Amino acid sequence: MHIVECVDVTKTYQQGRISVQALKDISLKIGKGEFLAVAGPSGSGKTTLLNMIGGLDLLDSGSIFVDGEALESLSSSQLANLRLHKIGFIFQAYNLIPVLSAIENVEYVMLLQGLPLKERRAKSRTILDEVGLEGKYHRRPAELSGGQQQRVAVARAIVSNPAIVLADEPTANLDSKTGQGLLEMMKQMNAEKQITFIFSTHDRMVMEYARRLVKLRDGCLVDDEVK
Repeated sequence: MHIVECVDVTKTYQQGRISVQALKDISLKIGKGEFLAVAGPSGSGKTTLLNMIGGLDLLDSGSIFVDGEALESLSSSQLANLRLHKIGFIFQAYNLIPVLSAIENVEYVMLLQGLPLKERRAKSRTILDEVGLEGKYHRRPAELSGGQQQRVAVARAIVSNPAIVLADEPTANLDSKTGQGLLEMMKQMNAEKQITFIFSTHDRMVMEYARRLVKLRDGCLVDDEVK
């Protein structure tokens, strides 16, 4: 079974009086455990596609299935529940909570899931060690480098073993060496945990790391290459 299936997905935004078609009849199947990048220039629709798959935005027409569930048939509370339990998010701007420490940021999703403190704390320590942040549990985001903050974001995204991780331009604010280290880490976690990673990117390095490259242009799917 495919972990994600998009069928004729279309999305149009209104910018003032102008209609901008962000996605045009996108059909795409993604298997469990893929390491896939959606690439294209700015305005190609790649972030919109990730937002659709993550249930952060509603489509105009077509269907999206995540782990067998049709997103358009879910209520807002059901979508929130799906995101909480099945999807991890990594954002370009990290989106960490400034007043929380690294370990508290990682724990946050599990707190929402209702896991007890002892279990949350143990899992968070383990995953922070795995991403190379041992000993930095109690540092707040402002006390960490950009690369370290993104590692916290990766740890938060994968700590509860989601089926899918959606990573929107995860290397955009990092130097190439830090970005490469982050990609190596995510590739290893993909192999070990069979978590499906879907990136949106215009970073050539991310495209090279991906085992499948989907290209968008002007909201249309123009290429789908398995390496």
